Amino acid sequence: MAAAPRLDSSFDADKLTYQIFSILETKFLFGCDDPKLFLSRNHEIPVDTLTADLKSAKIAAGKVRILSIDGNGASNGIFAGKSLALLESCLRRKSGNPDARIADFFDVVAGSGAGGILAALLFTPGQDGRPIFHANQALKFLIENRQRIIASSPFGIFRRIFRSSTAERLLRRTFGGSTLKDTLKPVLIPCYDFSSRAPFLFSRADALETDGYDFKLRDVCIATSADHAVEMRSVDKRTRIVAVDGGIAMNNPTAAAITHVLNNKQEFPFCDGVEDLLVVSLGNGETCYGGRDLTPSSVDLVKIAGEGASDMVDQAVSMAFGHCRTCNYVRIQANIGMDAIKYPKSKKSNSSNGKILMGVSEEMLEQKNVESVLFRGKKIVENTNSEKLEWFAGELIKEQEKRKSSIVPTVMIKQASPRTSSATTLSTPSSC
Repeated sequence: MAAAPRLDSSFDADKLTYQIFSILETKFLFGCDDPKLFLSRNHEIPVDTLTADLKSAKIAAGKVRILSIDGNGASNGIFAGKSLALLESCLRRKSGNPDARIADFFDVVAGSGAGGILAALLFTPGQDGRPIFHANQALKFLIENRQRIIASSPFGIFRRIFRSSTAERLLRRTFGGSTLKDTLKPVLIPCYDFSSRAPFLFSRADALETDGYDFKLRDVCIATSADHAVEMRSVDKRTRIVAVDGGIAMNNPTAAAITHVLNNKQEFPFCDGVEDLLVVSLGNGETCYGGRDLTPSSVDLVKIAGEGASDMVDQAVSMAFGHCRTCNYVRIQANIGMDAIKYPKSKKSNSSNGKILMGVSEEMLEQKNVESVLFRGKKIVENTNSEKLEWFAGELIKEQEKRKSSIVPTVMIKQASPRTSSATTLSTPSSC
């Protein structure tokens, strides 16, 4: 029997790349199980050889980079915003690019509640095609406008409420007519849909598949942050949801982001497991319940439920990563008694409150990092949260550099069909 023909050295990188993606297209998009795949007019390559080539390409492809931002939490977005500002600063310094942005170094972003607003601010393009906000500007936006888009409870914990047209005007001015399709990278932002009685995930990938799932970003931000039912419709008016706070449905969206990547073979063809991921999950601090009064109020119970759900997701994700959780998965979270913070009661105290929040967030970053341990709860490690972010920035830079020399793209992000860009209506904030 004649030996099966094999790939020889005359096959250059372009031909190998073509072969690899022809297999992927046939296998994942069309479900072909034919043991013989014809990749060119003159070469028929056996499956064993192709499998080896795919493994080599998979190694060369690198890791998919995921950013996840919690919704509910003690700081309600401020700690996550401060973490992002520090991470972006590290990326600029390590890359040597003073204009480096968070969106340049991540392939997917997921955010819930205030985290969803941060995701939209950092991954929506402006007129020049670059993100309309860098991380410091997004943090400043959240602090300066929190009284328009969130309200304080008597306990000093912020709730995400869009009560008036003031918030709508603010978001309209910020995002213009931009929709999910316009975002620079895959974006995932959850809410709870009363009409279907189930969580609803706003997704760029779904928006590109059908217009019925494309929503304006200003509506997405309202939906993921509302504490009361708000009716939303897709751009083509075909899909209707009655949305409420994404923190109720999915306070920590890390697991949703990982599942999205592992099951999206069109955009992430070489990602088969958690070992192919590089994930950072940003919490928002946890409320401490101390003292002798061990009877929590209804407000306390809601907070406990949201923060407990985030911790459970962290535990589950850590278990899924197993032995590679310390190098492929980083959780930035802090334990601090936010309910003990006293804010001035004056209506003109917004600036003072902002300074207090910034100070608390800086304290959170200097706390020792807390890691989930398989079947053993949590442990405090030697590195601080800021040191963990510094290290993770280095890993993102390494991945970015690796892709420059790879002949195989790690991601194949779907592009929106050509149309008049709505991003031209966006307002670019002044530099911070």
